[in-house]
Amino acid sequence: MKKRIKKYLLTAMFISASIVALAQTKPANPFGLVYEGAITENVKGKVNIHPVSYILNGIDISANVYTPANYDPTKKYPAVVVAHPNGGVKEQVAGLYAQKLAESGYITIAADASYQGASGGEPRNVDKPANRIEDIRGMADFITQYKGVNVNQVGLLGVCGGGGYSLKAAQTDKRFKAVATLSMFNSGEVRRNGFMDSGLSNIQERIKEATEARAIEAAGGEVRYASDTETTDEMADKMPFDLYREGHYYYHRTHAHPNSTFRYTMSSLLDLMEFDAATNMDLINQPLLMMAGSKADTYYMTDRAFKLATGTNEKELFLIPGATHIQTYYVPEYVNQAMNKLNEFFGKYL
Repeated sequence: MKKRIKKYLLTAMFISASIVALAQTKPANPFGLVYEGAITENVKGKVNIHPVSYILNGIDISANVYTPANYDPTKKYPAVVVAHPNGGVKEQVAGLYAQKLAESGYITIAADASYQGASGGEPRNVDKPANRIEDIRGMADFITQYKGVNVNQVGLLGVCGGGGYSLKAAQTDKRFKAVATLSMFNSGEVRRNGFMDSGLSNIQERIKEATEARAIEAAGGEVRYASDTETTDEMADKMPFDLYREGHYYYHRTHAHPNSTFRYTMSSLLDLMEFDAATNMDLINQPLLMMAGSKADTYYMTDRAFKLATGTNEKELFLIPGATHIQTYYVPEYVNQAMNKLNEFFGKYL
């Protein structure tokens, strides 16, 4: 049994990838949104969604802007940038929280990361931390130019991997006046050490594999991918971690989107493995809110980063009772608790 568990510990970060073909059906929602209660049409006087695109470092970025009810471009509103999870797209959990924040009176933006989702960039599914951080700054560039946005009232919310990248962005980008994370995932720590340090024994082996992939790309050869294996329900049910097991059902079944995939270029590991979202946390001097489910197996990442955030006196760790990592993405009870805290936090500091 111990041997079998160890096997899953070492391979969990590479299991789960492309959306199962049966789940790759076009979302029925006209905006491609797959979360419960999503906008289906823009109605005057209510929250509206505005698909937009812009250029960031030569790449076309696909984003959705949500405006609050009775939005008047001649008035000024606080705004929130929302960063999506690893493998996720703007139409999933990032869109859900962007819409709910708009219902609370904020102008919000959720964009697909460069090289991912409906955004441009080749090869597909490059997943480098520097890109993800720049994507967050790019959303700030765009939304601060949007009619009605008060540039002195811009907040940041990052979910899962987007939470880790949001922490890094906020360390130096002070346009963000308040920073929040939900179920923060430290991508570099996990890609390097494995989830819950399950991959410590084969770090050098994985670095070698990533190095070889980079060399092949440089020579004009094939692009190699990690996490490019199809996962069945039976495989997921045997996974020892809630994160991966529940993540399979969220991303591949209940909230599947054709642009969402967990695969990423193997060469990206060269950048991911040297990254750590929790370094330089003392540079965050803005108010900070970090939220996580009390039963989340990813909580150790939030806990570590929060303790290192010594540069701000206005910080709060909020645990959502009974929630796992993935459940904070969609379970109404837990989403409502997170939103109540976000409204309190952004309401105070924006």
